[in-house]
Amino acid sequence: MPPEPERPPRPARVSRRGFLGRTTAMGLGTGALSRPDPAAADPAPGKPPPEPPGTEVVLRVNGAEHRVDVDNRATLLDTLRERLRITGTKKGCDRGQCGACTVHIDGRTALSCLTLAVAADGHEITTVEGLADGEVLHPVQRAFIETDAFQCGFCTPGQIMSAVALVERGPVGSDDAVREFMSGNLCRCAAYPHIVQAVRRAGATDKRP
Repeated sequence: MPPEPERPPRPARVSRRGFLGRTTAMGLGTGALSRPDPAAADPAPGKPPPEPPGTEVVLRVNGAEHRVDVDNRATLLDTLRERLRITGTKKGCDRGQCGACTVHIDGRTALSCLTLAVAADGHEITTVEGLADGEVLHPVQRAFIETDAFQCGFCTPGQIMSAVALVERGPVGSDDAVREFMSGNLCRCAAYPHIVQAVRRAGATDKRP
């Protein structure tokens, strides 16, 4: 008779307790390998964290030159308010949605909360403080006062800066044209009819060259 074929060895029987013990040990070992070294992650005791990268910029604001070291991540809005103490420009949503932070850069409207200070280096910046000629208000500023185009006033600097851009570029057009141009400036007090009236009035009375 031919010899019987050899049977494969029977696998070792593992108990439930042994299986759980092995998997737990493997997990602990993997965690030990992947866990960051606290000594490498944290700075040495008493040693300050490294300073963020910075750049010296020249900001020409309302005709005055300011030389300032800024964090490369700093916005123009925060630099104006916190470093230069030019606080007419307001921080509303800080996401470019409300228009309260509107300024002029080289004569064009810009949202200072979305503009890095380093990007404004060397450019001409105008804020609401720079509109008046001494004690003589800009026609848009006068019109806002005459038509009572503000309530709480928080959005007013941005509203005025956008309105100035519209008035100075030429005919302001119809009420609908004004609303379209000013649509990026929000007013929580809903003074929109008076704002439109102010812009139309300023556009009709601005006789400056």
